[in-house]
Amino acid sequence: MAEFPFEISPMFEGERVRKEGMFVELGGPKSLGLELVRAKAMDEIEDDKVTIVGPDLKEMEEGATYPWAMIFNIGGELVEQDLESVVERRVHDFINYCQGIMHLNQRYDVWMRVSKDTAAKMDSFEPFGKAVMMLFKTELPFIEKMQVTFYTGKEEVEKQMVIAKEIFKARDLRTKDLRDEAVDVFYGCTLCQSFAPTNVCVVSPDRVSLCGAINWFDGRAAAKVDPEGPQFAIEKGELLDANTGEYSGVNEIAKKLSSGEFDKIKLHSFFDAPHTSCGCFEVVGFYIPEVDGIGWVNREYQGMAPNGIGFSTMAGQTGGGKQIVGFLGIGVAYFYSPKFIQADGGWNRVVWLPSMLKEKITETIPADLIDKIATEKDATDIQSLKAFLQDKKHPIVEKWVAAEEEEEEEEEEEEAEEAATAAAPMMMPAGNFQMPAMASMPMSMPMMSSGKAGGIKITFKKAKISIERMVISEKKEE
Repeated sequence: MAEFPFEISPMFEGERVRKEGMFVELGGPKSLGLELVRAKAMDEIEDDKVTIVGPDLKEMEEGATYPWAMIFNIGGELVEQDLESVVERRVHDFINYCQGIMHLNQRYDVWMRVSKDTAAKMDSFEPFGKAVMMLFKTELPFIEKMQVTFYTGKEEVEKQMVIAKEIFKARDLRTKDLRDEAVDVFYGCTLCQSFAPTNVCVVSPDRVSLCGAINWFDGRAAAKVDPEGPQFAIEKGELLDANTGEYSGVNEIAKKLSSGEFDKIKLHSFFDAPHTSCGCFEVVGFYIPEVDGIGWVNREYQGMAPNGIGFSTMAGQTGGGKQIVGFLGIGVAYFYSPKFIQADGGWNRVVWLPSMLKEKITETIPADLIDKIATEKDATDIQSLKAFLQDKKHPIVEKWVAAEEEEEEEEEEEEAEEAATAAAPMMMPAGNFQMPAMASMPMSMPMMSSGKAGGIKITFKKAKISIERMVISEKKEE
């Protein structure tokens, strides 16, 4: 192995460079960050060449943030365009093998930091580039030649970003007409398990990876060229529920990869056994109980959602490989799936999006809902969101009306039951009567009288209560 000014090992994967130990920040939420891999003819690549366009490391100001783009060109007899996104997703792995260099996210959301200790050992990004290319060619031998260009100037990064987004869009369109039921195999990805140990990323034709970088075709290509790599086949098994997208094969792999933490994952459900969320997701969904709707906020949006929480806070609650009811991380391309959270109402349940995200995915939003989904320009809190939804006659409002009518019917039934109870003598259980075992819930309940005075009324609506043991006994006179 060539000599480099920093150590290289998988043991550094998952290492975080905190602000106080950071020399420079590249991309991230305060700037632009991009990574792109292109397949090229062998004669178009100068092997191991590193080009830096813009300020190099030694010319950067300590503690500052700079725009950042990495464009890798790869070549080889087996290299083809279908492998671009597969190789691209491994950038995350190999950069994090480099001591003191942190890499997060993917595509156009890249966020990197170089530590002070590592920056003190090198004056240029060149050894870093050579180290990453060495790792690629060692781990993925089908790559015979490779070169990289780093861009650190805003104007050039913006130019590369425009080109890259068109490439990403074309890649995502490949699965547009392919459905889950048309294939026998899904694909899994474990790239994020260094940061989220229990995360189980399942990629199907109708559900892109959370990071947005791996679709079903990418998973297939990756598993073929690198059978021992982080992408692998998942036998679908038996279809258990078409509406939620539950498959026996997915449940088996969920239990295995999460070390028993989860025993089921429903691909198209928001509330019931939802997909786990790593931390690399492009968008996070959040339930808004006050309106019984779901909002979505993307990583680029810097403002607050109507619930008073921003993306970074919600991402912290959602990520880590957890299965959180009420929060869900997804890739942007999942909005284009006809199975998009279909178990919980699909687009009819969506009530809020940042305007930048809404504009980006306008073509996939049902025409009759475009003007009924609020943005930060329409609603900044729950009260204004509710007013907007009512004014626009969003489908969710019909659910409110139905819920109110159901509640009124329940109250009428309860009043009728109370009247019947009051008219009949109250039957008390014999002394030492014991209820069957149900969840320990220490509580004291006042004795109810048959008259109207005294006592309390407890009403549970749509509640799930488990009681391990309850004992009701007659109070003895002393």
